[in-house]
Amino acid sequence: MRKENNMQLNSVTVINLLRASVELNSLKMGKVLHSLVVVSNLCEELTVNTALLSMYAKLGSLENARMMFEKMPEKDVVVWNIMISAYSGKGCPKESLELVYSMVRSGVRPDMFTAIPAISSIAQLKFNEWGKQMHAQVIRNGSDYQVSVHNSLIDMYSTCNDLSLARKIFGLITDKTVVSWSAMIKGYAMNGNCLEALSLFIEMKLSGTKVDFVIVINILPAFAKIGALHYVRYLHGYSLKTNLDSLKSLKTSFLSSYAKCGCIEMARKLFDEEKNSHKDIIAWNSMITAYSNHGEWFQCFQLYDQMKLSNVKPDQVTFLGMLTACVNSGLVEKGKEIFKEMVKLYGYQPSKEHNACMVDLLGRAGKIDEASKIIETHQLNSDARVYGPLLSACKMHESETDFAELAAEKLINMEPKNAGNYILLSNIYAAAGKWDKVAKMRSFLRDRGLKKTPGCSWVELNGQLHEFRVADQSHPKSEDIYSVLKVLESEAGMEDGIIDLFYEPPTIFGM
Repeated sequence: MRKENNMQLNSVTVINLLRASVELNSLKMGKVLHSLVVVSNLCEELTVNTALLSMYAKLGSLENARMMFEKMPEKDVVVWNIMISAYSGKGCPKESLELVYSMVRSGVRPDMFTAIPAISSIAQLKFNEWGKQMHAQVIRNGSDYQVSVHNSLIDMYSTCNDLSLARKIFGLITDKTVVSWSAMIKGYAMNGNCLEALSLFIEMKLSGTKVDFVIVINILPAFAKIGALHYVRYLHGYSLKTNLDSLKSLKTSFLSSYAKCGCIEMARKLFDEEKNSHKDIIAWNSMITAYSNHGEWFQCFQLYDQMKLSNVKPDQVTFLGMLTACVNSGLVEKGKEIFKEMVKLYGYQPSKEHNACMVDLLGRAGKIDEASKIIETHQLNSDARVYGPLLSACKMHESETDFAELAAEKLINMEPKNAGNYILLSNIYAAAGKWDKVAKMRSFLRDRGLKKTPGCSWVELNGQLHEFRVADQSHPKSEDIYSVLKVLESEAGMEDGIIDLFYEPPTIFGM
């Protein structure tokens, strides 16, 4: 950049050049412009300083942005908002909120552009009480009429697991945008309320709101979790029609969703449509995990070898999928080989999930001592994910009653309200003939009012989802369902009374 002797930089020129440096993603160009601002005596102008601050913030140079911010003699609401937003966007929520409080103390009145990044910071920290305080502040400042603020609040309350407040705010929005629908659908999906997410998606479609990329990404995990293959296919067809499928992240999401719905062939078809050189680590991991979950372990190992040949480096998610395949297939030596490869060849430090897989693998094979050594070596004494599989392994190998008691004691201390742990230990006692301890467990559960959470299944029929639980009679056609079960019982030649299991609630120790 050259400055002619007879020409002087002005603030308008500098501001436009700073915008260009952001568009070119050139921090070097921005710093050169900063130097010219200093030598041209423009550093006292608020508009120029604001443009410099914005440039540093947008190019991710928080250190330079903060130095610029501190040196500015005058700070209006725009200046404060740029810095608050920069910290929030870079994953520094505490620093962002500290600036909000400093801003208020300095006498500058926050506006909606303050509220949105502040709400995002609170969501990152998952501090629901702070969220309520910020919500009250938004109402006092009169920013609560803005739909963008409402959308941020929905996302915040959903992230803080307060769906009732999120839904209440959603209901208050008169002119819902696609972002409003997306935020609420995402809230339901991320909190495991998949049927509510599906219901809201249908409601959104009936309202005439157009489905976009973000909606598809947010709703797909909910459809996959409940096995709603009909809706996964619908969204896939819609994305093909609207050319959304050209986005790689969406293709991978469909791959994973088809696999979770049991349509492994379609998942593989999507996987094979991409050349190996174009497949990213997420696509490989999704396909390996899909085969692992569907019991096609040979395909897992084959894909893993192909992945290495394609020069894609396996990550920790890859190894978790591979170890899970070894657990489900009972291939102990293969699991040890993969675990060693992960540590020695690729240099990854095993996570708690990896160690839990190894404990599960060894425990199922009856190698309880080896499994316990992993727990001791990696200091996993406070992780329920490790002791759960170990206790289950003890049940499989009934001779390990003493070790089962130790594992159960650890689990009960970590999860005192999880009835499943007590039930599993009781079954181990029963298998060992220790009826006095079985009675003690029964009494313990009864006195504390603990009950095992019943299992839940979904069945999709003609595009409609039906939910069932153990001993469930809530379905509108439950009488017809049980009548068919009686016919099946008769045709199968079952003994009288077996079908009563479907009518009478199971005992507290029923598995």
